[in-house]
Amino acid sequence: MTESHPKGVGILFFTEMWERFSYYGMRALLFLYLVKNLNFSDELAGSIYGAYTGFVYFTPSIGGYLADQFLGYRKSILLGGFLMMCGHISLAIENNYFFMLGLFLLVIGNGFFKPNISTLLGLLYKDKPHMKDSGFTIFYMGINIGGMLGPLICGYIGETYSWHLGFGLAGLGMFFGLIVFIFGSKYLDFQEKEKKSTPATLDFSPIETDRIWAIVYLSLFSLLFWFAFEQAGSSINLFADRHTERNIAIKLPEFFSTYASEIKFMIPASVFQSLNGFLILLFAPLFSLIWATFHKRKIKIYTGLQFFTAFLFLMIGFYILVVGSKNILIEKSSMYFVILAYIFHTLGELCISPVGLSTVSKLAPLRVASLLMGLWFLSNAISHYLSGYISGHMSKFSSLSVFFSIFVYTSLFACVLLLFTFKKIQRLMHI
Repeated sequence: MTESHPKGVGILFFTEMWERFSYYGMRALLFLYLVKNLNFSDELAGSIYGAYTGFVYFTPSIGGYLADQFLGYRKSILLGGFLMMCGHISLAIENNYFFMLGLFLLVIGNGFFKPNISTLLGLLYKDKPHMKDSGFTIFYMGINIGGMLGPLICGYIGETYSWHLGFGLAGLGMFFGLIVFIFGSKYLDFQEKEKKSTPATLDFSPIETDRIWAIVYLSLFSLLFWFAFEQAGSSINLFADRHTERNIAIKLPEFFSTYASEIKFMIPASVFQSLNGFLILLFAPLFSLIWATFHKRKIKIYTGLQFFTAFLFLMIGFYILVVGSKNILIEKSSMYFVILAYIFHTLGELCISPVGLSTVSKLAPLRVASLLMGLWFLSNAISHYLSGYISGHMSKFSSLSVFFSIFVYTSLFACVLLLFTFKKIQRLMHI
């Protein structure tokens, strides 16, 4: 008989799905809103976008500590979700003051929400550690259902009808996520008091110290990965908006010729960001099966090699964008370059993100689990800020093709470094 996952996984799946719907729906619009509606320069928009996405991943380090020491997981998740819902509602108001207030509330709310829901998921597998990688991959599918629907719905409505209506729909998604968590909490079977009974000191055993260093090393590689990957919301978004042929013409059968010979429409640039979520849904079951099969056949999986594969896919995706952006001064690029880049970037994401979250939850000492999950997201904070900042300066490069080459080289550097260090990282993990 196939071993079942804990019941609470479904609750966290749908809670996170709606939260990610709200986050990615809003993110799909943010950079375009700044340059097209507020008429900010690319440089200023990149700074604001980078600061926002950076702080979104910085505050979990604080929220994780507060949850470990004072609030607990449930209260932290509820508080964070409520603040984020208020933030999206604030963005829906056509006023620059409320716009900045909305970004602030989203940053603070995410700090309480993000590290604790991931840590809580890890605790559900306390008695089934061998199923944790598979469980995190399933959880990641929930993230990406939201990641697909958010840009598709909020992005289309925001660009086509009203920016603020798009932001408002993101708030509605967060409301649904809160409702799911409130009414489903009874299925989250874990002993929070047991976790908090051990004082969070810095007195770690040698194995715990090694494992913490492993988390630090993997976090540095995570930084490099997201520095490149997060161009999706900024430079790749602008590439799709300004330099990609997005007009579609579908010829109709002769039966309809009395009314029209073809249907023409333009795909909003923000909608391309839904590809990532769709592709995760397409490929995540396959990756989950691969990890489970390796475990069943007792094939050792080196986390460092999984990271290496992620960077390899990432490098291929950006090389495709280098090729696709070479002749944009003469003619618009085909949207297929963007689509292919998303395919390879998504394959890379599946090799690093769910694996990274699962690994942190395995290695982190229980008394500082949320704090170290916050450290993982702190590396993402730095990468997101740098990613947004450099995207705002892409016009200063001799060409967009040269700009995208940066991420080809950073990915290649990571690949080479991982080949020389993956065994050392695995020794530090003690698993």
